[in-house]
Amino acid sequence: MATHEIKNFHELDATLGTGGQPTGLQLQELAQEGYEVVVNLGLLDPRYCLPDEAGLVTQLGMKYHHIPVIFDDPRAADFNAFVAVLDASATARVFVHCALNWRVSSFVALYRQLRMGWSAGEADAHARRFWNLNETWLKFVTERRKELGLDG
Repeated sequence: MATHEIKNFHELDATLGTGGQPTGLQLQELAQEGYEVVVNLGLLDPRYCLPDEAGLVTQLGMKYHHIPVIFDDPRAADFNAFVAVLDASATARVFVHCALNWRVSSFVALYRQLRMGWSAGEADAHARRFWNLNETWLKFVTERRKELGLDG
């Protein structure tokens, strides 16, 4: 299955999968596997992304959302937009990606803590599945938790 070849692919459950940047073939496989929504947190940098991911995803019958998160400067507004998209897609099968599933792992961890009652420990374990958060991302997660009332 091509989807499991996506860099840092992880299927949390039947409704949510995450990974690094998929290829066009892998997007086709995602559609065939029943994914209905693709959320891209990466930047539209031709070194890392497909030439027209939005067009391909739409052509494959899936919905596409692009929330460009600057890796060295993630913002609360980015996370809030992510929460809105996932909330609106609650009944759909969703695939979320960035370049390496680093941004995504932190966003998903916070989202699951906020909406699904994950403990801070569960969220931290998920966020660190593919990398050790750097100072920027540790600060981002800590600030979001405090802002959302998840820090205690």
